[in-house]
Amino acid sequence: MVLTTIVALGAAASAAAQNTDEIAELRTLIEALRTDYEQRLSELEQRLEAAERAAASTATQSTPSVAAQRTVATPQGGSVTAGNAFNPQISVILDGGYYHDDGSGDGNILVNEAAQPSLGGHGETEHDHAHGADISNGFNLRETEIAFTAAVDPYFDAAVYLALESGGEVEIEEAWFATRNLPAGLRLKAGKFLSDIGYLNNQHPHVWDFVDQNLAYQNLLGGHGLQDTGLQLTWLPDLPIYTVFGAELLQGDQDRLTAFVGEDAERQTLGLRDQKDGPRVYSLFAKVSPELGYDHALRLGASYISGRQHQEIHEEPLFETGLEGDAELWGIDVVYKYDNASAYGYRDFALQAEYLRSTKDLLVRAGDPAEIGNAREFTTDGMYIQGIYGLAPRWQFGLRYDTLGRTNEITGDIRESFGASDRWTSVLTWTPTEFSRLRLQYSQSDILTIDGGREKFDSFWLQWILSMGTHGAHRF
Repeated sequence: MVLTTIVALGAAASAAAQNTDEIAELRTLIEALRTDYEQRLSELEQRLEAAERAAASTATQSTPSVAAQRTVATPQGGSVTAGNAFNPQISVILDGGYYHDDGSGDGNILVNEAAQPSLGGHGETEHDHAHGADISNGFNLRETEIAFTAAVDPYFDAAVYLALESGGEVEIEEAWFATRNLPAGLRLKAGKFLSDIGYLNNQHPHVWDFVDQNLAYQNLLGGHGLQDTGLQLTWLPDLPIYTVFGAELLQGDQDRLTAFVGEDAERQTLGLRDQKDGPRVYSLFAKVSPELGYDHALRLGASYISGRQHQEIHEEPLFETGLEGDAELWGIDVVYKYDNASAYGYRDFALQAEYLRSTKDLLVRAGDPAEIGNAREFTTDGMYIQGIYGLAPRWQFGLRYDTLGRTNEITGDIRESFGASDRWTSVLTWTPTEFSRLRLQYSQSDILTIDGGREKFDSFWLQWILSMGTHGAHRF
């Protein structure tokens, strides 16, 4: 009896040691991947969670790990832990560089205003500092980001992101809190935030693989993407593969899907209604990551956005036409990543693509008397596909093709089709450490302008990005 007990205890101790070793190994892998921007963090955390559950089942106590005290972004959306000497954690991102195009320095303006039949209000962007719109030939200081993130208490995380422009303007890009321990895999987020639709939408510019945003996002969602104030609810069900569903209710203060004519006199003259109470935008999204093994990762996503009040003014030869109605956008995204397990991203590969399609169903409220009350549908789509390959440790080469307006038309009481804009971009990135990055980028653009003409130009970027302070891990 005594011998049997000793053997059983020895087996339990061996199992506990084995599980403890596995946890330590996984934590070491997570820390190594963090330096390389933690491209495989989602998969490793799932393995780590399974190992910890196995360790707990042996009724032993695991040794606390330093890695457990550090900031880890969860697959569901990056909750912030408090394992830091400072609470909140503070970081500053510097983003600048040298830009030149052979279009007299207007290349970035043309890219931000590629022709589409829906003008988005007066055809003006909502934010003066839409990413890339204010770039000119020569040296440019882009926005400087200051981030404050914290675990407020056991129940809430919170974050504030400020954007400082070179001219001194300050904008709150994000200011939100999120729950930490809701049951059944639920998570509630409230405040001003970047929506989780698509793949790129919730990423800040310093995370991008290219200096600038793609044509589809820039022109269909705006320089900031879908960014608004409201509520987000996500659900991470207990399934064999990583799956998350989300819904958002947003105020609707952005001009690509819920543009509003702000001047009362002009709005009344054109027969446009007063602004509806918020929320005026809702979105739905789903993301699935099938299991492909240790070296491979795949994420598939689908999104839908609906705006319940959108107004536009079109200047026509004889009349000023006012239109009003609803807008919607849907999209799909796919991301594949291969981790070669070499140091600092060497021979790693990432391929991603997104397709967006915007449709606006509008009624003519004012203009030609014969057209008042007629319905018009404005449809524009866009997409991009890009690949990033690790040429050497800390060196990456990327290639991107993006296009806007393969479908670019008006249907209804009038029918008109427009051409497309497209661009090819190559990029070479050197990341000396996790706190600095240098990037060389070259683009060839063929842009359809608002007046129906075409502008073809080449552009060149030399970019630097530097990070000061603690910065959370980037998500998959």
